Amino acid sequence: MSTVFIGTSEFAAYVLERLARSDAHRPVLVLTRPDRPSGRGRRLTAPPVAERALELGLALGQPPSVNDPDARAQIAAALEATREDGSRQSVVVCAFGALIKEPLLSEYEILNVHPSLLPRWRGAAPVERAIMAGDAQTGVSIMRLTAGLDSGPVCLAGSEPIGPDDTYGSLVARLQPLAGDLLLRALDEDPPFVEQPEEGITYAEKLGPEDRLLDPSRSAVEVERTVRALQPHIGARVALGDGSLLGVQRAALLDAEDPAYEQLPSGPSPDRRRPGPTEQEGRLLLVCEPGALELLVVQPPGGRAMDAGAYLRGHGLPGRA
Repeated sequence: MSTVFIGTSEFAAYVLERLARSDAHRPVLVLTRPDRPSGRGRRLTAPPVAERALELGLALGQPPSVNDPDARAQIAAALEATREDGSRQSVVVCAFGALIKEPLLSEYEILNVHPSLLPRWRGAAPVERAIMAGDAQTGVSIMRLTAGLDSGPVCLAGSEPIGPDDTYGSLVARLQPLAGDLLLRALDEDPPFVEQPEEGITYAEKLGPEDRLLDPSRSAVEVERTVRALQPHIGARVALGDGSLLGVQRAALLDAEDPAYEQLPSGPSPDRRRPGPTEQEGRLLLVCEPGALELLVVQPPGGRAMDAGAYLRGHGLPGRA
């Protein structure tokens, strides 16, 4: 079998390595997105898939678009060069982050590795949205790529429970091997495809700055889930009294029996001129509606992550007496 792999993210890099280390499915070509400026210095940085492909000694291309004629010709040449009579040719897409269009869609059977139980959470951020929504489980689906947004038929799927303490990082660490196993099965067994049901469709919209900002007008349960869903790759933030943003890496629901809970003012903003967290006996608390959170690990702008108590001792809350 000849396989071309198309992907970008760290999730995709894990799946790529599983393919590369298999006996029958080592990719003959890997395509990913071009290097892009990253970080404060805006230094050109390669996507995780590019770095992994080079480590594995795989042929690598980073075209401006996989839909361009040159990229399509590169795919065709790689597959033709390794064709065996009657052998199956596969193109695999995983967390690529850009649309694949005609005529490439119709030139090959393209398998897409999607980290959700389709049709729930089609789209760009399925793992984060599943945690944010409080889903009890998610999983991985292997589907045939079509022109619709993650709407193609599914040949294999596997589920994974979401625990009450799961972060994006801990959940993805379990979804990655599941994705690798399912993809290898799909390539080995060629199972039949089944159209997705019309019921239960939801969309995992791409995460934006507004998704990172903790909103105390929402329930503490929802806000705590947001912190976990964005840890460690993106990170949540909370607005301080001076308008600056404090990163929040870990938070916990404040138990109603905690003495600090009874002393909190009601409502999401005890002083609407100064929204944000409040300090109580060396603890950093965020009043929500309803409930409250204790912010446990935070990161000031331009600084390192630290225990909230250390932050309060070294920085204090701006805009407060």
